[in-house]
Amino acid sequence: MAGLCLCGTGRRKSSVARVRVCFGGTGNIRINGRSMDDYFGLDTLKVVATQALKLVELDKKVDVSCNVSGGGVSGQAGAIRHGISRALLDYDGADYRRVLKSAGFLTRDPRMKERKKYGLKAARKAPQFSKR
Repeated sequence: MAGLCLCGTGRRKSSVARVRVCFGGTGNIRINGRSMDDYFGLDTLKVVATQALKLVELDKKVDVSCNVSGGGVSGQAGAIRHGISRALLDYDGADYRRVLKSAGFLTRDPRMKERKKYGLKAARKAPQFSKR
């Protein structure tokens, strides 16, 4: 990887992604030391992770290196997208911020798993009611 490198942290559900975007690359994306094709099995997850780069037309001009932890693969893909978007703000914030904000890539998705309550089997599932 060569050129200017920018960092961003992305979060989604319980996943956290530390992302490094290096300009002057060829579009190579590494996640936890593995290629994106090897890490994500589904094509939809690959699309989600690279949406921010495609939106600003940098998908073939930068190399991305990510360290992701926590959650499942869907949350991790969203966390990578959030981290890439935040890193791109530091490069040319005036141009990219408006585009990324309108697409909703800069907003941290606040939805989290609801906690289990006592007396219930899950967050909202109650034991079966018996009248007699």
